[in-house]
Amino acid sequence: MKVLVIGGGGREHALIQKLSESKEITSLYCAPGNGGIAALATCVPIKATDIDALADYAVNEKMDYVVVAPDDPLCLGLVDLLAERGIPAFGPSKAAARIEGSKIFSKDLMKKYQIPTAGYEAFDDMDKAIAYVKTVQCPVVVKADGLALGKGVIICENNAEAEAAVTEMMANGKFGKSGSRVVVEEFLTGPEVSVLCFCDGKTLKPMLSSMDHKRALDGDQGLNTGGMGVIAPNPYYTAEIAQTCMDTIFLPTLKAMQKEGCPFKGCLYFGLMLTPNGTKVIEYNCRFGDPETQAVLPLLRSDLFTIMRATTDGTLATTDVTFADGTSCCVVLASGGYPEAYETGKVINGLAEASELAHPYHAGTKLDDQGRIVTAGGRVLGVTATANTLPDAITLAYKASDLISFDGLHRRSDIGQLALKASTTTSKED
Repeated sequence: MKVLVIGGGGREHALIQKLSESKEITSLYCAPGNGGIAALATCVPIKATDIDALADYAVNEKMDYVVVAPDDPLCLGLVDLLAERGIPAFGPSKAAARIEGSKIFSKDLMKKYQIPTAGYEAFDDMDKAIAYVKTVQCPVVVKADGLALGKGVIICENNAEAEAAVTEMMANGKFGKSGSRVVVEEFLTGPEVSVLCFCDGKTLKPMLSSMDHKRALDGDQGLNTGGMGVIAPNPYYTAEIAQTCMDTIFLPTLKAMQKEGCPFKGCLYFGLMLTPNGTKVIEYNCRFGDPETQAVLPLLRSDLFTIMRATTDGTLATTDVTFADGTSCCVVLASGGYPEAYETGKVINGLAEASELAHPYHAGTKLDDQGRIVTAGGRVLGVTATANTLPDAITLAYKASDLISFDGLHRRSDIGQLALKASTTTSKED
């Protein structure tokens, strides 16, 4: 079968790596792809947001299946457009993708169906938003309603910071149209957990839990990023908590989307916080997380393509979804200055050597006119290692990362350390 994957980051590289293992796929394509993906799939120079051109390409090239990985084309309705053209695809409809595309939609959904989440107020009027944040108890979280590359969330320690955040989003257009409406949310505390789930509209099967590291600097300091590293599984996410989440969050969310007339198919991402008052939803994503995918998929035993088609066909209940024992660690190598201004076009060295120890998933790379792999984004590589134990996976990921170099390389040195402390504590208690 001919399969087209939409996107060009580390998540897509991990997806294509796993899809390439399927015996049913005869050829893989990726639009637009990147320097690493080019070794596994034919890269097509079409932007992920150009949904008309992507649909035309899929039809003209007679694609049998399309995997829509990023949030933008999902929220723009690419899956719907492909369905109209008779091409099955992995991912939710435009209506279902609102669960990520609009914070207000998702918060209102949780409120309506009593799914545990942080208290909030939503605003489309800046004056009213400012009046509210001047009096609200801090710290507080200000979120852009729409998509913002994982950066539209600002934690405000005081009222002045909250007012500034609202002004930046609603008056100054920091996140474009995405910030024209905002959610002001209660600040929650506790360990964070990410859980990706396969869904076919009526059945949900979770993948391994993971722990993302959002801040740019060690010790969870610095600016919020799209993710500087991740480990899986998350030691805070016990079997008891997993069952509670299934009963009070996962299945209620799936049923809520059914009742709203937009059943969810594809990958539904649950961003959770284990608060002193129970597990609560921080956010939903309508697709595979990045970089969580890079840590979770290497441990998937089942055939990914079979699972994906089951989500489309509604046969997930009878489809095998199993993961290997063991752990993984993904360390992101970023361009200096990320998530703000950074330079590109830097030659990357050591990839072949690192590949002997780990998976260097390409996130922001391209081939230059001399055939060299160079940097082309803020997050450049996600170096992922698997091992029987978390300490070994962390050690291996950093050992492989040490072999890679490019001008301005920046990485955190503490990916997985919080999880190690949790694992140690759990072991002592046991």
